[in-house]
Amino acid sequence: MPHLTAEQHDRSAAVLLGLACGDALGTSYEFGAPLPEGSPVSMQGGGWVNWAPGEWTNDTSMVVPIALAAAAGRDLLDESVLDDIVAQWVEWAKSAPYVGIQLGAVLSRTEPMAAAVRLVARRHHDRDGRSAGNGSLLRTAAVALACLDDPATLAEAARTISGLTHYERDAGDACVLWGLAIRHAVLEGELDLRIGLGALPADRGDLWSARLGEAERKRPSEFPRNRWSVQALQGAWSSITHAGATEAGATDAGQFRLALEAAVRGGGDTGSVAAIAGGLLAARWGMAAIPGPWRRIVHGWPGLRGADLVRLAVVATRDRWAGRGAETRTVPLRVLRLVS
Repeated sequence: MPHLTAEQHDRSAAVLLGLACGDALGTSYEFGAPLPEGSPVSMQGGGWVNWAPGEWTNDTSMVVPIALAAAAGRDLLDESVLDDIVAQWVEWAKSAPYVGIQLGAVLSRTEPMAAAVRLVARRHHDRDGRSAGNGSLLRTAAVALACLDDPATLAEAARTISGLTHYERDAGDACVLWGLAIRHAVLEGELDLRIGLGALPADRGDLWSARLGEAERKRPSEFPRNRWSVQALQGAWSSITHAGATEAGATDAGQFRLALEAAVRGGGDTGSVAAIAGGLLAARWGMAAIPGPWRRIVHGWPGLRGADLVRLAVVATRDRWAGRGAETRTVPLRVLRLVS
């Protein structure tokens, strides 16, 4: 399997950082009403949890154990690997300032093992009648990087890891679509959230095509139920579409910032929606599109900074694309320079 090109390498390296920047940007505005068009948006921290400026939330924190497993070359479909990931989530949740409603309900009531968490997630779904919150969506970014060379495995792993904590099909579908869109953006330099429709069950493709069409017609503020994975993904795609990032001839100049600011102005779960947009846009535009001030201050559990996320992304991608046992290559200096 050949190595990534320099451009693909740059785009893959930016994915986790772009996600984290969107997450941290939204913290000050989470669960508030939509903001008027043109309202200033900044990475100032605060919010109802009183986050530090640039601090990411549970959305990015839950990505880290998956990225660490991928960087170690481990199989994300192996039950023992999933056990280790779940154990890290459970330990993190004990002291996290915010875990999320559904995630908290699942992770606090079980042994730190994949099978046990799945069982609690199923019971949670059976009791409440729904379990498609957006908590499983963001962590799919690391799955996409680990499976750039294998879209079928990417789709399977995305749905499997989503199903650890979110039983409902909507959550798994959203993870498959977003993961395959990240892969496509990294490899082809194109934004196309429909690229994964064929990987969904036969009875789901038309439904999701209509949902994406709705996102392209409406503004982010018109998806107020964005704690739900469907409207979180719709809100993110709406913000990308209305920032002009999908138009022919669009460039990276300003597209990343414009889309993430639009996502935040949409209100509701602003951190999650902006993080979804940020991960996908970073996969398309690469490191240079992420504003320097955001790159320099972003940080979070477990004591990581932006440069650490870049290294994780590079190593996770390298090991899977070049094959296990491939010669270790250092992170390109031009990538590290952008986050220093």
